[in-house]
Amino acid sequence: MSGGDEAGRLVRPFALTGGRTRPSRADFTLITTVTAVAPPPERTTRSQPEHGRILRLCARPVAVAELAARLDLPVSVVVIMLCDLLEAGLITARPPRSVTGAHDLDLLQKVRDGLGRI
Repeated sequence: MSGGDEAGRLVRPFALTGGRTRPSRADFTLITTVTAVAPPPERTTRSQPEHGRILRLCARPVAVAELAARLDLPVSVVVIMLCDLLEAGLITARPPRSVTGAHDLDLLQKVRDGLGRI
């Protein structure tokens, strides 16, 4: 990369988020699954090209961390942009399923038993 590219990359995330440094919601973790709404709502606000890229990548469920990797953008920037899309009704966000109680012990025993066979 040339020096100009590095300088451009420092400005770009700031410009993508409109200067915002914090998400407006706490809906997203690295493993939150995001899916584009189909069909999209009729009334939407004008968005940036990156919003369109996110929507295309979210045609099938995808994790926030994977989106950030595919977009080659910091997770914090992607989360801010996802908040915009969620508030516009263009995506849905599903938190990871939590496994608690007896299920944890069952899973650990299965893993232990499986490792014992190796």
